[in-house]
Amino acid sequence: MEWEFLNLKERIKKTMEIKDFGVTKGKEVVKLVILKNQNGMKMSVTNYGASLVSLHVPDKNGEIADVVLGYDDLLGYEENAPFLGNTIGRSGNRIANANFVIDGITYNLCANENKNSLHSCPNGYNSRVWEIKEIDEEKNAITFSLWSPDLEQGFPGNLQIEVTYSLTNENEVKIYYNGKSDKKTVINLTNHSYFNLAGHNAGNILEHKLKIAADEYVPVQDSASIPTGELACVTNTPMDFTEFKSIGADINANFEQLNFTGGYDHNYALKTTGAAVELVAEVIEEKTNRKMQVFTDLPGVQFYAGNAINQCKGKAGAVYTKRSGFCLETQYFPDAVNQPEFVSPIFDANEIYETTTIYKFSW
Repeated sequence: MEWEFLNLKERIKKTMEIKDFGVTKGKEVVKLVILKNQNGMKMSVTNYGASLVSLHVPDKNGEIADVVLGYDDLLGYEENAPFLGNTIGRSGNRIANANFVIDGITYNLCANENKNSLHSCPNGYNSRVWEIKEIDEEKNAITFSLWSPDLEQGFPGNLQIEVTYSLTNENEVKIYYNGKSDKKTVINLTNHSYFNLAGHNAGNILEHKLKIAADEYVPVQDSASIPTGELACVTNTPMDFTEFKSIGADINANFEQLNFTGGYDHNYALKTTGAAVELVAEVIEEKTNRKMQVFTDLPGVQFYAGNAINQCKGKAGAVYTKRSGFCLETQYFPDAVNQPEFVSPIFDANEIYETTTIYKFSW
């Protein structure tokens, strides 16, 4: 297949670049694709885990920094315990007791976090080599494709799934998901990038100002982080980000939900209708004046403050530690397949799964 990639290199040499990124332990060749826009932004993605590897963004003085946590090489992504930059699937977040029922049939998953399933691992989509299906030079986009067979990870249905990354001249990183299964199944993909708008190696993100368009969040039962099934009001609690507030302002508050999770690691119930992509969150880093806006058509976003990052060896000699980056992972609520009150992530046979998330930057 090497000749195909040589042809790709020739086709995209004007606006994109494609490089070798290594060979997996299973002897699969992996590629890195670099996209640029006319405003100085540069994004690199790899078909290993359909992952966002780097994102270079200018600041108010024109200085450019990489604002996503990641690794220099493929080996880092193969050993990627924090899921830096990965596409997560078939179902992101947690499923209680690692099982669910569809039409009277119980499907059992791997209990990889205590007795629950987290991010559909092992053999999650984050550790798979995706096919490079399409390079669209006009849209400055690349599409990764993955075939997930019936009962892989325990999920029913043969699923064909695609993830398209594009970098626009409006300074948007667009992530478009499209898929279809031949059986009724759970589909709930998300992107697990960690951001630090001061630069991936700039230390903690506690001074970043965050705003989330959500009056309610999804409380969890205990430290296993399975939802109670209810929604809780953020008013007069440390969970309130309805107005801009520094991430660190209340992160160490003596509040039961934060005690359970060691800081923010909760899903917020967004005001989205599902009919269109809407603004759901904003983050500002005041020293650089970098700003990130998050848009989605999904009902939830998991705000994770990187509480469990522990001496992770990242890019260019950086060592990521607790709260070196934050995640805003758009998705259906955790354990939604088992929680009838939540918007369902179950899709009928041949029903199209289609969703878009946008991270837009300014400075």
